[in-house]
Amino acid sequence: MGNGGSAVKVCADHQGGINWLSLSPDGQRLLTGSEDGTARLWSTADSQCHGHFQGHESYITFCHLENEAAFTCSADHTIRKWDVMTGQCLAVYRGHTSIVNRILVAKDYLFSGSYDRTARCWSVDKEKQIQEFRGHRNCVLTLAHYSSRDVLEEEEEEEEEEEKVSRDLLVTGSTDCTVKVWWVSSGRCYQTLLGHTGAVLCLILDAPNRELFSGSTDYTIRTWNIVTGEQLKVFKEHQGSVICLELVNRHLYSGSADRTVKCWLVDTGERIQTYKAHKHSVSTLKYHAGILFTGSGDACARAFNSKSGVLQKIFRGHKFIINCIQIHNELLYTASHDGTLRIWDIRGICKRNKRRLKKERSAQGRSSQKGSLSRLFNNKVGCMVQQENGE
Repeated sequence: MGNGGSAVKVCADHQGGINWLSLSPDGQRLLTGSEDGTARLWSTADSQCHGHFQGHESYITFCHLENEAAFTCSADHTIRKWDVMTGQCLAVYRGHTSIVNRILVAKDYLFSGSYDRTARCWSVDKEKQIQEFRGHRNCVLTLAHYSSRDVLEEEEEEEEEEEKVSRDLLVTGSTDCTVKVWWVSSGRCYQTLLGHTGAVLCLILDAPNRELFSGSTDYTIRTWNIVTGEQLKVFKEHQGSVICLELVNRHLYSGSADRTVKCWLVDTGERIQTYKAHKHSVSTLKYHAGILFTGSGDACARAFNSKSGVLQKIFRGHKFIINCIQIHNELLYTASHDGTLRIWDIRGICKRNKRRLKKERSAQGRSSQKGSLSRLFNNKVGCMVQQENGE
């Protein structure tokens, strides 16, 4: 296990902690949102800062990057849209009456969740609020979006005739211990998912399988059927708040304040791996090419073999909690409350992991071949026995 050495590059332009890091869909740019009230745009080609977005009157809580536009939300109660080429502020979305925690861009919609206990929907191209979702008893911390086209059968769609204008739904998680599902077109609450006894900190959606996963300060992860609202499973082994979730190939990874990440088989609910070695809460995680990367309150990022749970590398250099990580072109990007964006070369780990996966597949192939020959031999013996018995 290597200790990670030093970062390929340290970007220290921000004057305050970095709260979020977003990668553009085309992978060409990164966006950081900071406690200093500004956002910065970085090129993944040269790791240089190519944009400085200024205008918020308080710290930026979260950011989202598209290929041509950037979005930031802030403790100043507003959301802003920026042109990535010019740095010009294109729109200011006003209406929330407290800190805006989270934003989500989907289709032509911009969604936001706030400490004012509401979520809101805005037109991306206009500064106009389309809908307000009111019903939570405390702040809205996390958001997800899907279309009923993705999950409802034809006969179920007919039952929702009044919602035919738009089949989009918004999912909100709140510190009031509930998850709510809303029709975007009317603002009507479609489902309230009850079961958590603590704040809902994270959500992850698997629309094709009609499933929603929620992580909470009650130490559990819960799975819900997003059509019926039925609670399907409760994952209970964590000993601290569940802070972050990642879903890959029906494997659910959960990062917790108990200093571990756990891997669960979604279909059975079985916990199949625990990733240890963190000295503080696991604040963020990302799966990449058979490797699980984590960021922690102990200021380190780590790389684990996702299958065996073996710690492969520790990335040291940050001074405070790592709030977000991204991966592109076998480079790991870590953003921290120390105000720096650090870039790490992970080609060595990825290469070793690819070799290991290749060996495993080869071994599985040989085992399968042996099994086929064995079955062929047994079948022949069986036929000979039948012939001798005159069957």
